[in-house]
Amino acid sequence: MQATKRAVIGAQLVLMFPSVLFMGALIVWALQPQQNEPAHAAQQIVMWYAERMWTLWLLLIALPLVVLVTGCVTLARNWHDDAKLSRAVQQTLTAIRADWAMRFVAATTLTAGVVLAIVVLHMAAN
Repeated sequence: MQATKRAVIGAQLVLMFPSVLFMGALIVWALQPQQNEPAHAAQQIVMWYAERMWTLWLLLIALPLVVLVTGCVTLARNWHDDAKLSRAVQQTLTAIRADWAMRFVAATTLTAGVVLAIVVLHMAAN
């Protein structure tokens, strides 16, 4: 089961990288003057995404959605299958803190949800 958790973590990191890169570039681009190098590089990243319509659908919606779904499924499955977690239902936070892999899956799942919320809100505003 530990190998499965590690595979899920690796897949989630790879799938979340493009959207986290874009969100980070947006933050750097907005906070720094455009002539500074970090902001210039961030602008290049943002413009690359903006010039390609498929990046919105694939890199900013589909991949985080896959991470969100697989993370929720993994968390739910482990919650019921893992005897250690089943015994700790009443102590939810303690049980999740005890298992670093599940804490990481929860963090990437939450990140995917936040990215999706930002993208959906941005799409609704336009």
